[in-house]
Amino acid sequence: MYQYTDDDQTLIEERVAQFRGQTRRFLDGELGGEEFKALRLMNGLYIQTHAPMLRVAVPYGLLSSRQLRKLAEVAREYDKGYCHFTTRQNVQYNWPELARVPDLLAELATVQMHAIQTSGNCLRNTTSDHLAGVSTDEIEDPRPYCEIIRQWTTLHPEFAFLPRKFKIAVSGSERDRAAVQLHDIGLYLVKNHSGETGFRVLAGGGLGRTPIIGQTVKPFLEIKYLLSYLEAILRVYNLHGRRDNKYKARIKILVKETGLEKFTAMVEDEWLRTRDGMLLDDERVAAMKAQFTPPAYDLHAADAPLAGLEDAGFARWFKYNTVEHRVAGYRVVFLSLKAPDSPPGDITAGQLDAVADLADQYSFGEIRSSHRQNLVMADVRQADLFTLWRKLDAIGLATANIGLATDMICCPGLDFCSLANAGSIGVAREINEALDDIDYLHDIGDLKINMSGCMNGCAHQSVGHIGILGVDKNGEEWYQLTLGGSSDNEAALGERLGPAVAKNRITRTVTDILAVYLQLRLEDETFLQTVNRIGLEPFRERVYADHKK
Repeated sequence: MYQYTDDDQTLIEERVAQFRGQTRRFLDGELGGEEFKALRLMNGLYIQTHAPMLRVAVPYGLLSSRQLRKLAEVAREYDKGYCHFTTRQNVQYNWPELARVPDLLAELATVQMHAIQTSGNCLRNTTSDHLAGVSTDEIEDPRPYCEIIRQWTTLHPEFAFLPRKFKIAVSGSERDRAAVQLHDIGLYLVKNHSGETGFRVLAGGGLGRTPIIGQTVKPFLEIKYLLSYLEAILRVYNLHGRRDNKYKARIKILVKETGLEKFTAMVEDEWLRTRDGMLLDDERVAAMKAQFTPPAYDLHAADAPLAGLEDAGFARWFKYNTVEHRVAGYRVVFLSLKAPDSPPGDITAGQLDAVADLADQYSFGEIRSSHRQNLVMADVRQADLFTLWRKLDAIGLATANIGLATDMICCPGLDFCSLANAGSIGVAREINEALDDIDYLHDIGDLKINMSGCMNGCAHQSVGHIGILGVDKNGEEWYQLTLGGSSDNEAALGERLGPAVAKNRITRTVTDILAVYLQLRLEDETFLQTVNRIGLEPFRERVYADHKK
């Protein structure tokens, strides 16, 4: 993984010192609330319902075991013993004391971590495929380009105060596991007719109040023009994006209102004027790729047998929580942060320490976060899987549910977030309890349930196979449902099922929806395929049957 230079380290240490002074002046009354708001947001600090919330950047989801141990230390010292992994592969702390946040940031800086630009109207953390570098369908490892983008975006003076927040995702594989089409800018590594590698560039994607699928603005971009083309898109957005209405300030609204053809022409004009001023040369790309060389794989790993499949629990975990690796004899392992008794995405300090030890022992000291709020060990020998499973099971991180109904994306909702209209964590637990039968879960198969407590859509409810959105009705919590969404290659927005349902009916509504699927599906047909084939009416009839009586 990328190692900071002296310049990198100096930058984040000076940023900590700067924010320490800003925080002191605010607490001493020398800075007003609105003045401090812009400063704290640029350092990842929100004011939530109960306490400040600090969002820590995890660029493209990659962490070292040393960084995991520091996250655990911070959770114990500055929070309540746990942290939360988000859909942008970042980490959040929900209980830090404002006066101690600069100390917390100083601790993170010792392991090359920070919270710079994890909030505010700026260029946010660049995300990527959690299987980057190890997937069997990869054209090229996207992480070197993600790091180049990270360095370009960090404290970029021209884009520090954009009309609204701005997010970039990069994928190097045939299968989209990074929800690329749902970002302000999405980048796919592709090959042209001559076999050259470049980027297909999308713009105008995004979720939240107005979910929109991104559109292609450049079918093939040479690698050397990566930064100049990104800069052209940002300049057009910064100049023409709306600043009079925050709900219409995202680039997706600009692309929609301008029209794809005109927007693309504006970007091309800007790019052609400036493209040769910031070329990405072969030497820089090669130097960055050298930071992401493969680990020293065991050349004889494929010779070792896979033991333990006679154990039903291990066999189930192997099927759902491991996937094929590009190197024979290795598997990719998912650590589920969706245990029935734990809020989705949460992990305790003790678990973080244990995972760091296991990563050192079994996966070359690295761990990854996925945009579905789970962790990944990317390089595990198949001969070690049974032992690793037993150790993960002992610390509550071996729930065999990756890709199943209980592998639910869920935001903090009313439990923490001041923007939320309804709770999420408690509802997720209730749904999980209703779906707790293992055989039932496996019979349902591939199913993505995404639940957000407000329109901001942090849990990507708009693209869930089943999307659940919390809404407020006269002070009461209700939930609006959508079906048929997807964040994969054939990205789609879910279609609204009907009127919102009360909180005491949401779990029953989900089980009714699944009952219709099990009744009407064809052989080997997934939930999403069934919805696309039969439409929403059979589900509506079942869910709203009581309303017709």
